Amino acid sequence: EVSTEDPETAFCTLANREDLNLEEGSVHHCLYQFTRNEKLTETNKLLCDVCTQRHYGPKKNIKSENKYVYTNAKKQMLISLAPPILTLHLKRFQQAGFNLRKVNRHIKFPEVIDLAPFCTVKCKNVAEGNAKVLYSLYGVVEHSGTMRSGHYTAYTKMRSMNNHLSDLVLRGQSPQALETEPVTGQWFHISDTHVQPVSVSKVLSSQAYLLFYERLL
Repeated sequence: EVSTEDPETAFCTLANREDLNLEEGSVHHCLYQFTRNEKLTETNKLLCDVCTQRHYGPKKNIKSENKYVYTNAKKQMLISLAPPILTLHLKRFQQAGFNLRKVNRHIKFPEVIDLAPFCTVKCKNVAEGNAKVLYSLYGVVEHSGTMRSGHYTAYTKMRSMNNHLSDLVLRGQSPQALETEPVTGQWFHISDTHVQPVSVSKVLSSQAYLLFYERLL
């Protein structure tokens, strides 16, 4: 789908990206890199229909592949609809020659994350005037072992029912106000049939593979 945006706002975000603490090895740094502004030049140039028609006339007159005009462009992927549940999947492998190797590096992730620096300024389900899109961590999946074998465990937070979040999921109602504190509750570590309570510091020090956040309303 191709949409025409105001060039003044096409690459604008809800919050200033330059104010982020982009510590390498953090989720914020990963999101910043994933949503960075990319320049498409040389072999990555964009086919421009407007430029082509300006040079060669309507498409029906173009009979040769050589008569298409490509132009430099910018590309950026931003969030246009903030989800009720945010799932972040971290890439835990890298190519090492002809083999795949697991990445065991610890990636720092917060208990509350603000997606506003990664959302388009016209994000559809953010109330006008809101400069924050906050999410609270409620689940983590961790993998131990290698690329060939290992074991999955999980951390999950037992918390009270969030009726506002249910309304957002079931009815698509946009939040009118945002809380700034994480949802309170007890964290548990789950490994097969073994379940034990753990501290939030234990959770935040885990080798996260999957992160689950819920929208704060």
